[in-house]
This record gives sequence, structure tokens and C-alpha cells, in this order.
Amino acid sequence: MSVNYAPVLWNRQKKLYDRLMLGFISLFLVVFIGLQLVVYPDITAETLIIRATGSLAFLMLHIILCIGPLARVDRRFLPLLYNRRHLGVTMCCVALVHGIFNLVQFHALGNVDPLVSMFTANVNYGSLARFPFEVFGFFALLILALMAATSHDFWLKNLTPRTWKTLHMMVYLAYSMLLAHVLLGVIQLEKSPVLIGLLALGAMTVTGLHTWAAVLNKKQDYDAVGAALEGFHRVCQVADIADNRAKTVMIEGENIAIFKYEGKLSAVNNLCRHQNGPLGEGKIVDGCITCPWHGYQYLPHNGQSPPPFTEKVETYDLRLDGDWVMVNPKPYPEGTERPPCRIHGVVEKLSKIAEEHEQGK
Repeated sequence: MSVNYAPVLWNRQKKLYDRLMLGFISLFLVVFIGLQLVVYPDITAETLIIRATGSLAFLMLHIILCIGPLARVDRRFLPLLYNRRHLGVTMCCVALVHGIFNLVQFHALGNVDPLVSMFTANVNYGSLARFPFEVFGFFALLILALMAATSHDFWLKNLTPRTWKTLHMMVYLAYSMLLAHVLLGVIQLEKSPVLIGLLALGAMTVTGLHTWAAVLNKKQDYDAVGAALEGFHRVCQVADIADNRAKTVMIEGENIAIFKYEGKLSAVNNLCRHQNGPLGEGKIVDGCITCPWHGYQYLPHNGQSPPPFTEKVETYDLRLDGDWVMVNPKPYPEGTERPPCRIHGVVEKLSKIAEEHEQGK
């Protein structure tokens, strides 16, 4: 979080992340260029740059799209998610190099404006086999460039989180366009079944990971069954929630995260006000709910970010029925303080009753 907009706030983790990213890019380019020179010794420098940057950008986009579901499946991938914007902006820069070299190489040497030439040189828009695949790449690059240009929190704040999130969800539209761009290019120019197979593998990996994460997330959600008791719904047992962690539930359309901390329970809306990150997948750090995506923090008893920050989330009422956690899905306005549900002694008391019952047998 930041009060003032700073160009970049590099911490130790971000520096390590960026070094690994640049190392991966360098290694890929060296290996790719070396293989191209071996297989195609007469290849021109322009073609080499076009192929290398295009392949690299497309691979990086696949990695970017896989990080999100991987982080939901396994928390060990969260550090990759935390700094994913660096990877996205770098990928866009690589893709821009690819696009510019393509435009110059194939459309800037005639008397027609290069952009006009790109749309008019091949007008077989009614033929799938001869469709001008460059058009798909052009519009996908526009989306990626717009996302990179608005990646900073300045735009998130001024566009509003909902608009910003909608804009950045267009990455899936860009990915679909790039799949069409690359697939049609391979069919028309390369005619390589190996490349087509790799494209299919990449698409199935992205789709499969997102489906897997969605299924696991659905299993973690809870839909109330039967009548509620005075508006409260039974969710789980106290012991089911780890200390300083949360249980996420979906009741009557409300996405709720119930946190257990310092012998207390508090419930807040599960969606972070930064980028709708899953607060329930985070943990309590220094007394604050900390979003696993970008570290935004909220006080569990009132859903307010600690001063001087101003973000707020909705809060909910909790109560205990024995060792069962009950939640009322009716939300209070953002930042409304609600008394925590104290659990000190509850579990111990129930354990003692169970022990006495066993001894009585």
C-alpha cells in the first residue's frame, strides 16, 4: 500500500524477482537464437528478432496466466503473484519489439502507410485459411499495451477498482486473439504439426489450471443448507480455522472470510479493495488481515485499513453455538466495527465435557 504514488517501490523480494525474470529472459533468448542459427544458418537478423521476441512474449503470457490459478492451488506460488505486474509490463515491452519489427519488415518499405498496409495488404477476411492473422496480433498488442500503461496504482485509484479490474480482465481476450494470431500464422506459413501441438498444450495448460483452481475454490465455499437460525448460518467448527488464518464461505451471495486470531473470531468481506484479491487466503500479520496479493491490510474487527490508509471492507456478525461458528450474511457498511466473537475457553470446555463423558462410560 502507498499513500503517495511512487514510480517503483523495490524491496528485497522485488529485486530478486526481477533478477530471476531478467535471467530467464536472457537464457531463453540465448538458447532460442542459438538454435535458430543452427537450424536456419541463413536467417536474417530482422527475422531472428521477430521470432525470438514473439516466442518469448507468448511464453511469458502463458506463465503470467498460470500464476494466478497456481497461487490459489498452492500458497508457495504467492510470491510470484505478488510481483506479477513487473512480469506483465516486461512481457508487453518484448511484444512491442516484436510488433514494431514486424511492421517495419513487412509494411514500411512501400508507399502505403504501414498501419494501413497491415489492414489492406491481405483482404481475405472471409477465408479462414488465408485470414490476415496480423490483425489479431495488432489488437491483442493494443490491449496488452493499455494494461501495461495502467498497471500502476495511480490508475487503479482514479479509474476505480471495478473499472480497472474489468480493463485488466481483457487479458483473456488478448490471449484468445494471440492464439488465433499464432495458430493462423503457423498454418499459413510454417505448416508445422509440432508447433500446432505446442499451441494446443499451452492452451490446455492455461485452461486446465484455471478450471482446477475454480473447482478447489468451489469446494472451499459454503452454501447454507436448510433454514437459518435467526439469520445465522452454521459454517464450521472453531478447530477448523487455523490461528491467524481464515475460513471462506459463500452465503446468500456474500463472499465472507472468517478470521481466527488472539482467541477471537471476526468476519469481513473476502474481496480486497485493491484488486479484489482473496483476503481469506491471506493471514493476520501484526494484528491486521493482510491480502496475499499485494499486502493491503485491514483491521479484522472493523474492516478498516490502519491509518493513514483509507480502504474499507464490509463486516459481519458472528456467534458460537457450542464449538460451531455461526455467521449472519447480512453485511454492515464498509468499515463498521463489530465486536469480535471470543472463543477463549470454548474449545477447552468442550474437550473437558467430552473427556468427562468418556470417563463416565
